[in-house]
Amino acid sequence: MRTQLLIVEDDAALAELLALHFEEQGYGTAIASTCAGAEAHLASHAVDLVLLDQHLPDGRGIELLRRLRAEDPELPVIMMTGLHDLDLAIEAIKEGALDFVHKPVKTQELELVMGRALESRRLRRELRVLQEEPAHPRTTSDFIGRGEAMLKVSKEIALTAASHANVLITGESGTGKEVVARLIHAHSGLSGPFVAVNCAAIVETLLESELFGHEKGAFTGAVERKVGKFELARDGTLFLDEIGELALPLQAKLLRILQEGTFERVGGNQKLTTNARIIAATNRDLLQEVREKRFREDLLYRLNVVTVHLPPLRERREDIPLLAQALMAKAAKKIHKPPLHITDGAEQALLRYPWLGNVRELENVLTQAMVHARDGLLTPDLLPSGPGEEPPPPATAEAPLKSLDEVEAEHIQRVLNHTGGHKGHTCEILGISRPALDRKIAKYALTLPQS
Repeated sequence: MRTQLLIVEDDAALAELLALHFEEQGYGTAIASTCAGAEAHLASHAVDLVLLDQHLPDGRGIELLRRLRAEDPELPVIMMTGLHDLDLAIEAIKEGALDFVHKPVKTQELELVMGRALESRRLRRELRVLQEEPAHPRTTSDFIGRGEAMLKVSKEIALTAASHANVLITGESGTGKEVVARLIHAHSGLSGPFVAVNCAAIVETLLESELFGHEKGAFTGAVERKVGKFELARDGTLFLDEIGELALPLQAKLLRILQEGTFERVGGNQKLTTNARIIAATNRDLLQEVREKRFREDLLYRLNVVTVHLPPLRERREDIPLLAQALMAKAAKKIHKPPLHITDGAEQALLRYPWLGNVRELENVLTQAMVHARDGLLTPDLLPSGPGEEPPPPATAEAPLKSLDEVEAEHIQRVLNHTGGHKGHTCEILGISRPALDRKIAKYALTLPQS
């Protein structure tokens, strides 16, 4: 995607000369000869950098600079000043201009100044992405596996990363969908950042602003312009976790972006473009959601260009011992406790346990065990079967096999009892969102014990 440069200069010959030069350098350029023309262009077009003259027919450039900075504090502006106009240069920097150049303009010098300005903007946006990252993002230790199922996933990641096509990652909660998305991005060669949004963790009324941004005054509390995730993910990857939770109106807006590559901020009419690669993830059966009119079929086809399915932990039990060691090593850095030695009895218990919360539940259980262990050993009494309680024996002809729904209902009820009915802790252990937990409580008519 080309960097868009707006040249605000009333000298038509100079403006055309600069536009021609920077178009040859790969920029997209536009020219405005007045303050009003510049503001009109900025209201309807995405601009990455403004080159601003001081003397314009309908006002001073420094006054326009103040208005532009009030409207968009992140927009890089470079002032063009007279050779001896040092006071103006100082004032421009105080008002928020990233730099200034003296007339007559030397294109080589201007290229260096523009490069610094754009790099500064890129670094500020990447810093914002990093600041919004969770304190302890999930790592590739969650993805460890030598079994056939995970080797197949590894191959899919390698093939998918280079294509830059949209990806849909499916799998139960806690299987490591974000880990896979990060691995795909890391091996994609994209220069932009990885930006993650959990569609289930943000209320619908705020999610639109989170994704697309908003203009100042767009709604109560919008005291300044906000850059949305689609803009932050420019030249990179936007990861939409729990895409199945997205409301239908937002599904329509997302479809438009995937079809046209354009969108507007909430409360604005400026057409913005995006080239972010979309990786979506869900623990729902989206085909069933389509049949029940809760998910758009056309959006599913747009997202589902490439599918990566993650198997649940109970279907790759051979990976559990190695994965447990990696997760304890990871937890050791956070809680400042050494990893535990897994006893034979504990290993058997780990292999028998259903792990409906998958890797996230395993990580939580192991971290709790490390906190409570006293002799450096992971023993069966530290695991979810409960102190002094033997793991359940294998099913026999006298013990009828249960359906997955029955097993899930019993497991969720057990975790609810363990947390005293605390939904936040229950969601953390199970690795599911709050809306998903509420649906399952209603589905299975589970009871909430008193804290």
